Amino acid sequence: MTSDRDGKGIDPSVPPSGSGCVECDAVGGWWFHLRRCAQCGHVGCCDSSPAQHATGHFRETGHPFVQSFEPGESWYWDYASNELYESGPELAAPVSHPAEQPAPGPAGRVPADWAKTLRG
Repeated sequence: MTSDRDGKGIDPSVPPSGSGCVECDAVGGWWFHLRRCAQCGHVGCCDSSPAQHATGHFRETGHPFVQSFEPGESWYWDYASNELYESGPELAAPVSHPAEQPAPGPAGRVPADWAKTLRG
């Protein structure tokens, strides 16, 4: 994997913005899985989540790469080319949300019927 066609898109020195989706946390929402922008560290919720903030971040900023922010996962997604990369540069720690934080999460904000609201 290269950083991208323009030499931008991944900054391994930038830490994540937090342990959960920035926008969901701001409004008391919840997420299914989390994605971390490889350029600025923004943590957003995945496309199966109700709000799809990681994709929204790409649309707003043009930052093409996200890495899974789930424990044990290191794959990248390139929004610009719709390509999956099994691995890539190691990003600044932490590389996932805390292992004790459930998925979906966060604890206490996930509705009982959460599976019915997932986007596919």
